[in-house]
Amino acid sequence: MNVDWQRVEEELNAFGCARVPGLLAPAQCAQLANAYDDAGLFRSRIVMARHGFGRGEYQYFRYPLPDLVHQVRESLYGPLAAIADRWHAALGIDERYPPRHADYLARCHAAGQERPTPLLLRYGEGDYNCLHQDLYGAHVFPLQAAVLLSRPGADFTGGEFVLTEQRPRIQSRAEVVPLAQGDGVIFPVHHRPVNGTRGIYRVNMRHGVSRLRSGQRHTLGIIFHDAA
Repeated sequence: MNVDWQRVEEELNAFGCARVPGLLAPAQCAQLANAYDDAGLFRSRIVMARHGFGRGEYQYFRYPLPDLVHQVRESLYGPLAAIADRWHAALGIDERYPPRHADYLARCHAAGQERPTPLLLRYGEGDYNCLHQDLYGAHVFPLQAAVLLSRPGADFTGGEFVLTEQRPRIQSRAEVVPLAQGDGVIFPVHHRPVNGTRGIYRVNMRHGVSRLRSGQRHTLGIIFHDAA
């Protein structure tokens, strides 16, 4: 997995998100999208409209994760943990993250957060995902990733990834991230540091997906903390 981590960190610091082109190959995307109907891979299924989350649905994988999902989660965690440590240092937060994801998961599990959080999402025409934050317990890893598994313009239209940033005393800023099949986007779970005229402060972040105009869209979501 060839990722320019310096560019990723620069874009996260400047814009609050970073696109990672070609994170997965087309065959890997198809493999994961086709896995959506294999109920044995998942621990729970959420229909968004039932909970006011939007329209569409998603499923959380069960442990053990599929090999490809596990590999993506493990390979992204180490470099993102280093970025997360620098963010926490800038914000004056004491918590730091171990370089190995297994050690961080042990921290989550010891606190009762034992349910896996990687997920597959499926949207059809008219579906969308409301702006939200993926917080599942006291332990929250500051960054997460999503990988588009479908082909824009061929499998679906619309359905753009949207990120909003709320800075104090000013209106929210929106960022729309154009993705091709296999592209990933890395973004904050909750907040990020911003350098202002009076020093560094935190801003609140939310993410979602705009309305699908046609077709079907699958996405892999990678969250690094487990759920209570």
